[in-house]
Amino acid sequence: MSTDFLNSTAVLTGRTLKHVTRSPDTIITTAVMPIGIMLLFVFVLGGAITTGPPSGQDHYIDYAVPGVLLITVAMGISYTSYRLFIDLQEGIIDRFSSMPIARFAPVWAHVMTSVAATSVSVVAVIAAALLVGFRSGADVLAWIVVAGLLLLFTLALTWVAVVAGLLAKTIDGATALSYPLILLPFLSSAFVPTASMPAPVRWFAEHQPATSIVNSIRDLLTEQPVGDEIWVAVAWCVVIFVLGFVGTMGVYRWKSS
Repeated sequence: MSTDFLNSTAVLTGRTLKHVTRSPDTIITTAVMPIGIMLLFVFVLGGAITTGPPSGQDHYIDYAVPGVLLITVAMGISYTSYRLFIDLQEGIIDRFSSMPIARFAPVWAHVMTSVAATSVSVVAVIAAALLVGFRSGADVLAWIVVAGLLLLFTLALTWVAVVAGLLAKTIDGATALSYPLILLPFLSSAFVPTASMPAPVRWFAEHQPATSIVNSIRDLLTEQPVGDEIWVAVAWCVVIFVLGFVGTMGVYRWKSS
């Protein structure tokens, strides 16, 4: 990786991060909305949901937090598509292409911004969860693994979001990707056990990426044995990452040419 690429990416990442800090609606959507969803499930619905012993709101928040973190990531990456689409529409990408900077630096800048902004939102959601009763006895290593899994998940979805931003024809099209991604945790073991679902829904829930990721994070945070499911979660993230990255490189070459 050349010094020119690293310098160009760093400068352009600083530019997009400034845009994030100047956009209050980004903070509201990516942090406040997941916190609202968490409060809804824990204090309104949690008492009526059975997840196995022990039950009740105090236990349910520990059950629900991993799913809320995935929703936070899904909401965060939708702004990557939006920001990239705006740069394309305003001709910023074309200007960068005519300047002596690394060819793919503008794309990587948006990816790095997504990772940074989403990480801040995740930390804010965890802090809010702790304030309303979430507790974990997990050791430092377990938290590092959780952070690594969330980072890999964020990177994977971000590359998919970049493809959507490059191909979108309208702002609505650029942000529409987030809706099915936000729904995935609701159709998983994030908020209710999959055993309580009708057979067709249960089959989908048990074989989609969010369930293996949520279960792995939950086991790590609740000090439960982590089985082979964590490797399934990692495999899903790697497959999504590779498909998104390859798709981005192809579409960006086509767009910039």
